[in-house]
Amino acid sequence: MSGTQAWGFTDDRGAQLGAARVPRRVVAYVRAGAALYDLGVIPVAVYGSGHDGDAYDPAKAGVLEAVGVPYLGPGRALGEAVLRELRPDVVVDVTYDGKSPYALDAALVERLGVPLVALSVGNELDLPAVLDRFAALAAGLRIDGREGAGPEGVGAEATEPGAENPAAPVPVVVGSDAVGPEIVTPVTVSPATGPGQGAALAEFEAAEAALREAAARSGLGVLALSGAGPEQVHLARPHAWPELAWLAGLGVRLLDPGPGPGANWLTADWVRAAALRPDLVLFDNRKHATPPYALPGGVRLAPWNPETPPSPAAYARFFRDLAEALAP
Repeated sequence: MSGTQAWGFTDDRGAQLGAARVPRRVVAYVRAGAALYDLGVIPVAVYGSGHDGDAYDPAKAGVLEAVGVPYLGPGRALGEAVLRELRPDVVVDVTYDGKSPYALDAALVERLGVPLVALSVGNELDLPAVLDRFAALAAGLRIDGREGAGPEGVGAEATEPGAENPAAPVPVVVGSDAVGPEIVTPVTVSPATGPGQGAALAEFEAAEAALREAAARSGLGVLALSGAGPEQVHLARPHAWPELAWLAGLGVRLLDPGPGPGANWLTADWVRAAALRPDLVLFDNRKHATPPYALPGGVRLAPWNPETPPSPAAYARFFRDLAEALAP
């Protein structure tokens, strides 16, 4: 950040971004926008991915629809005029490959002349590191006492009374006692990203502990999948997903679909899924996915959103729900 820039951020593509003032009007991919909302930053609008339609997907939206944040439809179908009317100061997307934004054409944002932030949700980072990156961005986007930048009817990002510097880091260790292969390094996240973040991090750690205990008691084999109709299913490779790898580190016995093509998913039929003999199936509950087919009787089912908003509050809820699903 140069001496003439009030705001700077290096995203997970390595792009060094800056602006003459701290961005106030944020347009974001819906997953990123839901996380930022949890962290105290209200987007002026959000957009979807190629999997999404013209209306919010409830699994991905968090509370954004309920609080009145407009949804623009799939990002790659957006016209330049639509974004210009929103007057964004920054656009926030995610990246799976560390090179390109996932849900929006980078060239479109370049024509607007505003920064495009792409934060990694791929397997090069573990889950706490993903949460840390979103927390860092939210901290940099918050200014005490600024006017509301949210959509009409939503209002300003709230600030705690007397919070002179809400972005000042007060590190908290997340997942410090998780065990498992490749999951040994605690990562710090600042609770100062917004009101209540200290409580959200405390709930995240409590949910981790509850899930660890439930996993140790149950020993159930868990298969994560995304239905693609009665003839096809995508079986998740646990260590290709930050949250699934973290679950394994907490003691959840995740089932690997075995060899075959696909880095994140193995595409197969439902017979292959049943042959893995899962005790509990985490099924993709996004709108474009289909319900589970042809699983053996007695298999437990629990919803899983592969695009859970990267915030401590959202993952705490997921961990609590999974702990309940694992309970006897």
